[in-house]
Amino acid sequence: MNRNLLRAVILKTIPVMTGYVALGMGFGILLVSSGYGIGWALAMSVFIYAGSMQYLGVSLIANGASVISTALATLMVNARHLFYGISMIEKYKEAGKLKPYLIFALTDETYSLVCNDNGVEGSDPHFYYFLISLFDQIYWITGTLIGAWLGENLNFNTTGIDFAMTALFVTVFVEQWLTSKNHVPAVLGVAITVACLVLFGSELFLIPSMALILLSLSLGRKMLDKEAAEHE
Repeated sequence: MNRNLLRAVILKTIPVMTGYVALGMGFGILLVSSGYGIGWALAMSVFIYAGSMQYLGVSLIANGASVISTALATLMVNARHLFYGISMIEKYKEAGKLKPYLIFALTDETYSLVCNDNGVEGSDPHFYYFLISLFDQIYWITGTLIGAWLGENLNFNTTGIDFAMTALFVTVFVEQWLTSKNHVPAVLGVAITVACLVLFGSELFLIPSMALILLSLSLGRKMLDKEAAEHE
């Protein structure tokens, strides 16, 4: 690993670090406040590593949810990753032994970093993506451990901490909006999501909205590509 590659990865992931450490702390604090130790927090961040699902997992574990309920909740919350994965097939298809971890570690924020990045000149792009994914998970684990330790050693009101994940999604959306000149996909995504929320309700809107977004973007791909080219 050369210095230029490591420097590029660190600089690229610093924004995610600032968010993941804070969010991981929130998760660690919530889990410990629900009666589970630092070992549980570490295991969930190492083997599950699904930010919003881990937050939801706190209430599922605390309330004794069944395996079926947990599986359905996971599908609903993380259904968007099915579509992330489809868009990364070409980028990751030659990743070899790194592919399983790249698939596992494809969070929202990691996806936003690698989806339009071709790596560092002179370095294997797949190893570059691997390092970004690994560093992001390390940031999350670090935040989790700090939060779990604070939760075990300090007593304070945890009300509102679970809103941190929502705040992160808003931040990611705003960043994508500011860095992209073509806002059609973002507007389309918001409009479809709001429509599905009204039609299907807050518990069932996620999968229909993601399916419609994928269908809309697929059907309008040529138009969107043309629009993007005009903005370059």
